[in-house]
Amino acid sequence: MIDRDRFPVDPWRLVETSFDIEDAGVTETLFAVGNGYLGLRGNHPEGRHAHEQGTFINGFHETFPIRHAEQAYGFAEVGQTILNAPDAKVMRVYVDDEPLTFDLADIRGYERTLDLRDGVLRRSILWATPSGKSVRVDFERMVSFQERHLALMSVDVTVLDADAPVTISCQIVNRQDGEDVYGGVPTAPRKAGFDPRRGERIVERVLQPQEFWQDKTRSTLSYRVAQSGMSLAVVADHIVQTENPYTMRTLVEPDIAKNVFRVQAKAGVPVRVVKLVSYHTGRRGVPARELVDRCRRTLDRAMEASMPAHIARQRAWLDAFWARSDVRIGGRDDLQQAVRWCLFQLAQAAARADGEGVAAKGVTGSGYSGHYFWDTEIYVLPFLAYTTPQWALNAMRMRVKMLPAARRRAHQLTEAGALFPWRTINGEEASAYYAAGTAQYHINADVCYALAKYVRVTGDSEFLYREGVDIAVETARLWATLGFWRSHDGVESFHIHGVTGPDEYTTVVNDNLFTNVMARFNLRFAARTVREMAERDGEVYRSMLARLNLDPAEPDSWDRAAEALHIPYSAQLGIHPQDEVFLEKEVWDLERTPPEQRPLLLHFHPLVIYRYQVLKQADVVLALFLQGNHFTAEEKLADFEYYDPLTTGDSTLSAVVQAILAAEVGYQELAADYFERALFVDLADLHHNAADGAHVASAGGIWTILVSGFGGMRDYGGELSFDPRLPEGWDDLSYVIRWRGTPLHITLERSRMTVRAGEGTFVSFTVRGAGFVVEPGQQIVVPLVDQGPAIPGRPTLHELLGERREDGTLLSASVPTANTTTIPVVTGLVPVIDLSGGGRGQD
Repeated sequence: MIDRDRFPVDPWRLVETSFDIEDAGVTETLFAVGNGYLGLRGNHPEGRHAHEQGTFINGFHETFPIRHAEQAYGFAEVGQTILNAPDAKVMRVYVDDEPLTFDLADIRGYERTLDLRDGVLRRSILWATPSGKSVRVDFERMVSFQERHLALMSVDVTVLDADAPVTISCQIVNRQDGEDVYGGVPTAPRKAGFDPRRGERIVERVLQPQEFWQDKTRSTLSYRVAQSGMSLAVVADHIVQTENPYTMRTLVEPDIAKNVFRVQAKAGVPVRVVKLVSYHTGRRGVPARELVDRCRRTLDRAMEASMPAHIARQRAWLDAFWARSDVRIGGRDDLQQAVRWCLFQLAQAAARADGEGVAAKGVTGSGYSGHYFWDTEIYVLPFLAYTTPQWALNAMRMRVKMLPAARRRAHQLTEAGALFPWRTINGEEASAYYAAGTAQYHINADVCYALAKYVRVTGDSEFLYREGVDIAVETARLWATLGFWRSHDGVESFHIHGVTGPDEYTTVVNDNLFTNVMARFNLRFAARTVREMAERDGEVYRSMLARLNLDPAEPDSWDRAAEALHIPYSAQLGIHPQDEVFLEKEVWDLERTPPEQRPLLLHFHPLVIYRYQVLKQADVVLALFLQGNHFTAEEKLADFEYYDPLTTGDSTLSAVVQAILAAEVGYQELAADYFERALFVDLADLHHNAADGAHVASAGGIWTILVSGFGGMRDYGGELSFDPRLPEGWDDLSYVIRWRGTPLHITLERSRMTVRAGEGTFVSFTVRGAGFVVEPGQQIVVPLVDQGPAIPGRPTLHELLGERREDGTLLSASVPTANTTTIPVVTGLVPVIDLSGGGRGQD
């Protein structure tokens, strides 16, 4: 999937050996550095030839009115988009007043690396200038994990074989509104046409200048955001280290600041400039001057240590991260490199989010406008909870902060409780297309599921009882009013209509299976939590009753609804329909759909897609994983074999859950294939949009495939269990999970599974039904007879065709086409007598 000459295998580094301007956008994402608050795309310091000169700060956004072609009550009214913060990455190099620029320079040697052990982006080049001088230029860039508001970068220039004047121009540029001297036309312009995965563009002035000044080597720009009212300050300081004589000139204007160092360089005598940058942002009402003061304090503290000292601290921080987060694959360094890159993206997206959300692209790009989705709760939070619980707690607190807006949204949609937005930055719904946005009510259950996951893994009942219970209660209340009762032959059932599940190729349906299954979980969890509080902590319980105005009888009503929730099932086909009418639709023949018509959302009107059995991402299959204890092994296999050939994988999330279920039901080779598809989504740009930022949820899914798919780990009902599935060709698989404070070091080999407990308390678990208890400091070895069932190949669409639906009609497959030369004549249905009793057929 990757050009290994250009990107060689290295288990601890991403290495690039040659520069290619054609995929600048992708490599800007791959070599981005960030800490969850601040992100710097992997643009070259020369500040030219970029797809997107991006500097992004979590939650720093602008708002704008959503203009609907036809307005209706309750439509989202205000959009939000992440802003491109002032760019401090620019450190231009000139020798003999000739600029180092990749379109003209004679580059004799090039290597760029992202070291996953110290989090430093490095680039080293050998440049032959037009006058024939050999110049070595080394560059480093780092965003600190310890200092949330700090970035550091340096450039070292050495003219190897002659004296020469060297100039290093360090800049801060407001690219959101202004441009530097080279203008704003990207070298690799965005492709024309519609693509909802891209970020919003605002043409009006966004960043309104506040104070800007320079003091010796320190430069400051600050702004207020026009509509959202947020504020930002950026301050940069510089340290020059050289034995050569030099002078400095400065320039500051509202949208640009320059510190230019002019050096009379001697042959072989290096010139080093270290640039320290601090960013601070504030919500509406925080004055820019206060943020400037915060930046100054950050830099004053940072300048007490050298850059090597900062890198050493970063290395120590990451050593601890890898000790609790690394997943090791024996004998496959190519996969190991990609896995660690994905895990590193999770640290870059979540480590210092500190109460902000984890956006779909983290802080690596402007894709999806910097919005937070339910993807975080389902695909990222399990990794956080099992490895660094504090990060998971911070992510959950973000949802608590959003509750007031979620309550307003539920009221607007005539429901009780709270309705979390499908996509947002500030807590308000930002999706203009309600059918695939607001209608995804399942996000309520997803948030509650993440809450339960965090509490189950950590045992943090204090957070649950004091803050998390508000999420559980308010989301349960919504299901209680959104659903309704029906009675048939004396049996009552509870139904949920007019919703969209995770599969956005099927919208606004009745009794979506994923939604109903997850709502059932949500209702039960809320009821159980309230009852536990009443038994364990009466004071906190009474406080909650008053705060939420909760009737003590409500939990009983939630349990009744959960028990009666309708779960669609087709006895005729032996599967769970995705919704009540899904099986009535025609089947889309994905096997005969040409590649140039993928992804479907870019080539077909939604109404065309909605008429077919075709999935953007696994929907029922995701329910089989998240709530797998409510389905039998036979049901999982039947459902997987039915839906897998219908799933396009147009969502980067799909391969994750398909890999997990494929491993569980026995399609071991297919599971490994899906794993590699998910693993290289960004590194190989498989969805052709890695230039817009990393797919953070897919990266989180990689951990889940390894631990829950191949490692077979589940925690249903708070019980830890394992059923391993080690792929062929892997020597072993090792990982660490933290279960209620105790780290478990797990190694899976073909013939055995080893579990070693660190400091903490004893942990009980099962392996394929057999119970074990491991004490702190002890190790248990569990023999394995095999790696579970093994089914060759993959399910195909042809196996579905010819089956009869509930109404007796046959399943057939086709690809929607527009034939402009032949007008079909519709003759209608001709009754056919079926002597076998199968019903009517089609002519």
